[in-house]
Amino acid sequence: MNHRKHIASLIFKRLTIEKETLKKQFSETKNQIGYFYIDRLLPLDLVEEIYQNLPKLSDSKLKKNIREYKYVAYQMNKYDPLLEEVIYAFQEDNIVAIIAEICGLQNVVPDKNLYAGGVSLMKKDNYLQPHIDNSHDKDQQLWRVLNLLFYVSPNWKSENGGNLELWSNGLEHAPIEIESKYNRLVVMATHQKSWHAVNKVQTDDIRACISNYYFSKIPLSLNDHFHITLFRGRSSQKITDVLLRIDNGLRKTLRKLFKKGIRENPHQYKK
Repeated sequence: MNHRKHIASLIFKRLTIEKETLKKQFSETKNQIGYFYIDRLLPLDLVEEIYQNLPKLSDSKLKKNIREYKYVAYQMNKYDPLLEEVIYAFQEDNIVAIIAEICGLQNVVPDKNLYAGGVSLMKKDNYLQPHIDNSHDKDQQLWRVLNLLFYVSPNWKSENGGNLELWSNGLEHAPIEIESKYNRLVVMATHQKSWHAVNKVQTDDIRACISNYYFSKIPLSLNDHFHITLFRGRSSQKITDVLLRIDNGLRKTLRKLFKKGIRENPHQYKK
């Protein structure tokens, strides 16, 4: 068994080696959507073990609507214990501290509840529309500031689709595309202008991602305000965009009436 502190030590070592390069990458992008990515994060035998122990699609929750089409797993005690160890390795104090340092942030905390985090699985034709993440944690006490995405699908190629897209210059311009490369960690800033998406998977292989969010008492941008997750269509999806704008409006109205939603969001790890 690879326990989380050992896994965290491996992550920490890799981040430490590349720290100055990663600081530069994040600093150069932070005025739009700050991000960095690092390859070869963990030893290959460990990443292969993670991949082999991922939940089956049949054991995951399908989310299929106009906003997204994917599978998620977050009640981690239902799955192989290794997965929980890996997810929470990213929440160890030394990992949170070094990632916060790379991004120039202070007083950052991880999310032990895995609110909207955990494991994401995508098969052929799955996608995630352009969106900005919910601004807060599940209790609306902390601001969401960083999104951590660790990709574990072997031999993933750019042409497979399922890649991360960042609209650093707004939805009217072409996005930056970051390949969901095997053993790659992407860390991106989350604020009211960090529009991002996952383009459609084009292969029969499963695109797998282990995700975490970090929070803070203050937002990344002082202009940020509370908002739900908001979705848009791509520039080529005129009708979809209209429908998503209507959907956003309806959900925002409901949130004004019910501050924490009509029902508690089930996408969280209840231990």
